[in-house]
Amino acid sequence: MAPGRGWRRRALRLLTAAGAVLLTRFPFWHCLSGLLLCAERADGRRKPDIPVPYLYVDMGVAVLCASFMSFGVKRRWFALGAALQLAVATYAAHIGGHGHYGDWLKVRMYSRTIAIIGGFLILASGAGELYRQRPRSRSLQSTGQVFLGIYLICQAYSLQHSKEDRLAYLNHLLGGELALQLLFILYGLLALAFLSGCYVRVAAQVLAVLLPPAILLIDGNLGYWHRSRHVEFWNQMKLIGQNVGIFGAVVILATDG
Repeated sequence: MAPGRGWRRRALRLLTAAGAVLLTRFPFWHCLSGLLLCAERADGRRKPDIPVPYLYVDMGVAVLCASFMSFGVKRRWFALGAALQLAVATYAAHIGGHGHYGDWLKVRMYSRTIAIIGGFLILASGAGELYRQRPRSRSLQSTGQVFLGIYLICQAYSLQHSKEDRLAYLNHLLGGELALQLLFILYGLLALAFLSGCYVRVAAQVLAVLLPPAILLIDGNLGYWHRSRHVEFWNQMKLIGQNVGIFGAVVILATDG
């Protein structure tokens, strides 16, 4: 039995490290997709969400935090910095007034940003560290889990009230409306688990199974989102990157929760 337990422990460590890689590298993708989104808007003579001087400062802070997190240098502190940077950038973009999005798209964008911030808070708590030298901060992890719960509530809300999201799922779900309602219930139960702090590891494992097909089939359907729903190409690519980062945070909770 001992060799079996040793193999399982190594597999869990590998998965935890992979989740940390996805989450800590997200700010790089955030900056790249943000710059390319600015270029896409420049072709149509539209302004970026954040004024240009502040945009460069925001990206510089994001790259700095991502670099230190990637090398494992003061990861907890820079994960907190990354969460703060993303929160400030989202607030600045919201009050800037240059981005004009439909309500359904705002729910998709802001809910994923909240989940990514939650992921960074989970990382800042000490979760995902292979060789933990300090005790984990349960308060930070609980706050991050609440943020993931809010994200799941928004996902469930979109399945009921956003015709754009409903159609995206119905195009790929075999059971049609019945399967959509079952998925709505499942998202609700997962949200309840994250918000309450009960069965978090099990909920994270279930969500880790649900996210990859959602990323590939739903978010990856660029023809639907870009051509039919007129979501900017690089905005949709940023949303895909956010879901990948959320997947990384969920894998950390599923293996080291």
